[in-house]
Amino acid sequence: MFGNLFEEDYSSVSSSQYGRGKKLKTKGLEPPAPREFTNLSGIRNQGGTCYLSSLLQTLHFTPEFREALFSLGPEELGSLEDKDKPDAKVRIIPLQLQRLFAQLLLLDQEAASTIDLTDSFGWTNDEEMRQHDVQELNRILFSALETSLVGTSGHDLIHRLYHGTIVNQIVCKECKNISERQEDFLDLTVAVKNVSGLEDELCNMYVEEEIFDYDNLYHCGTCDRLVKAAKSAKLRKLPPFLTISLLRFNFDFVKCERYKDTSCYTFPLRINLKPFCEQSELDDMEYMYDLFSVIIHKGGCYGGHYHVYIKDVDHLGNWQCQEEISDTNVNVKAPQSEEEANDPLVVLKTILLQEEANQIPVDQLGQKLLKKTGISWNKKYRKQHGPLRKFLQLHPQIFLLSTDESTVSLLRNHLTQAPSDLQSCEQILHTLASESPGLNDDTSCPHWFDINDSKVHPIREKDITQQFQGKESAYMLFYRKATLQRPPEARANPRYRVPCHLLKEMDAANILLQMRRAECDSANSTFELHLHLGPHYRFFNGALHPAVSETESVWDLTFDKRKTLGDLRQSIFQLLECWEGDMVLSVAKRVPAGLHVYHTLDGDDLTLCEAEVADGEDIFVWNGVEVGGVQIQTGFDCEPLLLNILHLELSGEGSKCEQLVESPHVFPANAEVGAVFTALGTPAGAILMNSVESADGECWTAVPKEDMKKTFREQGLRNGSLILVQDSDSDNNSLLPKQGRWTNSMNELNWLQVKNFCQSESEEKQVQIAVTMHTVVFDIRIKAIKELKLMKELVPDSSTLEEAEVKMGSSVGLCLGKAPTSSQLFLFFALGTDIHPGAEMDIIVEETLSVRDCLKIMLEKSGQQGEIWHLRKMDWCYEAGEPLCEEDATLKELMIRSGDTLLLTEGKLPPPGHLKMPIWWYQPARLSGHCESRDHLNCAFSQDSTWRAAPTQGAPGPEPAEVSLLYLGDMEISEEATLVELKSQALALPSVSKLAVQSTALLRVWTVESKRPSRLLRTNWRQLKEYRLGRRAELCLELLQKEEDLGPRDVLLRTQLRIPGERAYSLATDLIWDTTRGWTAGSLRQRVADFYSLPVEKIEIAKYFPEKFEWLPISSWNQQVAKRKKKKNQDTLQGGPYYLKDGDTIGIKNLLFDDNDDFSTIRDDIGKENQKRLALEKKKSREVHRAQSSDLFSNAGVPARFRGPEASLSIHVASFR
Repeated sequence: MFGNLFEEDYSSVSSSQYGRGKKLKTKGLEPPAPREFTNLSGIRNQGGTCYLSSLLQTLHFTPEFREALFSLGPEELGSLEDKDKPDAKVRIIPLQLQRLFAQLLLLDQEAASTIDLTDSFGWTNDEEMRQHDVQELNRILFSALETSLVGTSGHDLIHRLYHGTIVNQIVCKECKNISERQEDFLDLTVAVKNVSGLEDELCNMYVEEEIFDYDNLYHCGTCDRLVKAAKSAKLRKLPPFLTISLLRFNFDFVKCERYKDTSCYTFPLRINLKPFCEQSELDDMEYMYDLFSVIIHKGGCYGGHYHVYIKDVDHLGNWQCQEEISDTNVNVKAPQSEEEANDPLVVLKTILLQEEANQIPVDQLGQKLLKKTGISWNKKYRKQHGPLRKFLQLHPQIFLLSTDESTVSLLRNHLTQAPSDLQSCEQILHTLASESPGLNDDTSCPHWFDINDSKVHPIREKDITQQFQGKESAYMLFYRKATLQRPPEARANPRYRVPCHLLKEMDAANILLQMRRAECDSANSTFELHLHLGPHYRFFNGALHPAVSETESVWDLTFDKRKTLGDLRQSIFQLLECWEGDMVLSVAKRVPAGLHVYHTLDGDDLTLCEAEVADGEDIFVWNGVEVGGVQIQTGFDCEPLLLNILHLELSGEGSKCEQLVESPHVFPANAEVGAVFTALGTPAGAILMNSVESADGECWTAVPKEDMKKTFREQGLRNGSLILVQDSDSDNNSLLPKQGRWTNSMNELNWLQVKNFCQSESEEKQVQIAVTMHTVVFDIRIKAIKELKLMKELVPDSSTLEEAEVKMGSSVGLCLGKAPTSSQLFLFFALGTDIHPGAEMDIIVEETLSVRDCLKIMLEKSGQQGEIWHLRKMDWCYEAGEPLCEEDATLKELMIRSGDTLLLTEGKLPPPGHLKMPIWWYQPARLSGHCESRDHLNCAFSQDSTWRAAPTQGAPGPEPAEVSLLYLGDMEISEEATLVELKSQALALPSVSKLAVQSTALLRVWTVESKRPSRLLRTNWRQLKEYRLGRRAELCLELLQKEEDLGPRDVLLRTQLRIPGERAYSLATDLIWDTTRGWTAGSLRQRVADFYSLPVEKIEIAKYFPEKFEWLPISSWNQQVAKRKKKKNQDTLQGGPYYLKDGDTIGIKNLLFDDNDDFSTIRDDIGKENQKRLALEKKKSREVHRAQSSDLFSNAGVPARFRGPEASLSIHVASFR
């Protein structure tokens, strides 16, 4: 995305380089494309606004919302022209929404822009590029609209269309007293996990009752005691439009990661909400709702793409019915017409013949086919003949495509048709039209469209079922009351209820669009031709050269490419009034030797496009025979080649000292290689060749005598090739290069020593350049720059901002160095995994470079040595991601893009299918029941090993925030290995052998995250790949006193009994909790009470959060499972706020001796104070660093790469109260 943003640099191009720079035509901004055959407009994506486009299209296709917004006039909302006036109250957001809806309805463009709307939101370029949640946007946009419409007649627009209420009731079983609470909603949020569909979840929410009994009684205010009760919820008020949000995204507390639920979740096209409502005495139709929009999310929980399926209620678009063509509709009475009707060549020729200029844009050709025959190209011909544009390209003998392939026309030999042929063509179209189902406007066939940003496609209603499940699945549902009827005048009428001022604005905009498209079409129909006048040229040195000056010899002519060669010839005759004799127009090209004529343009009735004349073509105007009295050979075969010939010459008259001379010579490409001897006046000798690619003097090839009759082209020589000619008597004194320097027969060295005065310590100080007396100083400078490695070859960057995906108003950085080409990548890289702003280095490499070679280059540039390094790609949260394991794969194959950051990480990657993991030793602090004490373990290890433990100051308490972990070493193991095999291999580590562990059954294995045990690995015979450890996994071992066999439902907890009268706890003890009956608080309390032999009602328990030094009491209140519920919907300690898991610390308080509410210890107070102090120090450090970085950026001009935290979605609205 950030590649190809650099300015072109032509500073190294020599002014003596052949060829004259062509005049570039500056192409203005082209007008937007017209609407496609659906006649509906999409919305352009601003970078990451697909979620916004989907919601806006849904609101646009809600006619009641759209018309209610249109009903608010300028007298209430103000005018956009007054928005910059200080005292004017202009409600910008509703006004911009009005304009956007009017553009979607009336403006003839493929896609509308939301830039003005997002500007009214107060969004910056960064916010437009950031992905957000569409459910969040729905609530925020409605809130912003309500705020914007305060004080207008539309103040209740959102409330009137989308507001509903839910009533929650609790009925006392004793006195029948009803306690109720009413909730408002604009959208209903329903669960997806463990639910089969929408109706099932609504039944769980609004039909089933929740019973309070046994140890979970309800306190009735009337009875003033705990009683049995029933809780239920019902829909009290239904809105005209019901919005339903599906909870697709969840959090896995076992794996500690987010995930998207892609399970099947059905929803009906029409739903009856009567069973879920409080009042059910109305007619059934009052509870019926029809689906009209489905917003779909494609991707995962960290990113993706939105598009929307929408039902066209007002039939504003052209929708093609998708039923298959019935074989019974075939007309058996006209077999010849049917056969021709199945021939796409005949059908397309017929359509083009009916066009006024026999020319039509390719995009409109498909629409014409659909309009005249009632059937699209994709439906009728694509399966057999491929896409329409490709079909036109495969038939150049009939169809003529423009250079940009935007328009198509018939060749001239196909334009003349007999009247009988035209009649048969009309019959063909009539036959196709009678066979096709046509455009179905039947109200019984709903018109559904898939709107994906700018693109709009018709779909079938049954296609919605494909969005029930998968990575691309429904995310928001929109229903409308079945009783809402649209007036007949609104059907297929996009101007219905649109305000007059917007109608005028859109009509004027459409006229302007038509004018711009006409101007653009006219501008795109002209060529820039360079006319080379034959009388002003002379032929010498094997090519054509201007006799006087290039200004007088070359004329520039702008010409319409739709005109013929005869018209071009006539125009040139008029320009050259003094021309005598025949005029021949030939295509010429500039070559290093000069100008060469290739072929003659014949056929005055051919257009320039048909004659394959390109924009910027060089046209040679002459008599077709000779120039300046010299007969000219034309064509590719005799193209002049400029060759550099090296040979020996005497250094002076009568001198016997020879020196090597390089001289340019021009030969026709079809000349024999032996012509070199004739040009040099040498009777015979040896010829050695060196191509341009290998001009370093290391790859010379001798030409055998039998190949002297071959042509230069047959020998593979081209412009710039080197030829070394050696006399036949010079065999003993070879002229081949030795160690990069040329030597002659007298062993004299011809070179210059170039010194490097550039201020750089890493570059070479001097270099020797081979030269002759005829070498140009410019060439010496270029060679020296290359040898000294001061700079590589300069490559200009020709990408447009659109191709580089850069928006107007974006900030770009200008960096030292050369721009990468389209095949190169601009990458950042850094050492280690702890990255600070400004610590990255950058590099430009080829995208075809392998990971291994890229690693070597980065190591060399960073000054690192060794082979124990690998590359990791920085992930979306700026942390070290997965390593690049395939070292032989190219960067392009691994989807590395310009702007990515790679991290140089120390350590060699394991082979494929293996894991390399650090192994730690873990001993919980002051844990009873373990066979080894900390002192004993410390003695078991060498003096070099140190514990990483926090100081144990203060009273006894729970395990400190910093866990004691001792590094044992790295271990490489196959993913196919089992857990017990991992334990066995870990026991073989030298550090573990000192502990004298008797059996693998006495070891627990934990994963390590944030330097503390995280997930307990159980089931010894399970393969490691089933745990999904990942390539960054770390493990720790814990020693046990006795063997244990934890089941899948067992949870290991560290329990500590609080010491009465003190702010301290006893030693921790392991407790195994069987969660087969559920993760409820009551079940845990009962297990703890049984373990400590205490009454369950006389204990209080709390979970300890060591990273916060806080205790969270686990409430004894718990919802019971409803007796009539089909699905379990009970509270679980796995969820918030407890998130209970293996290894958590549980504090127990005996209420018989200690009845206060405080669970904290002295160490907790100290830890909180330390956290506050560290947070304050970090804040000050960040402020200092930010100030220093700001000064550095402003003074030194170095662009620092700051990365801010994720920002929430917001819309800024002015106050109108």
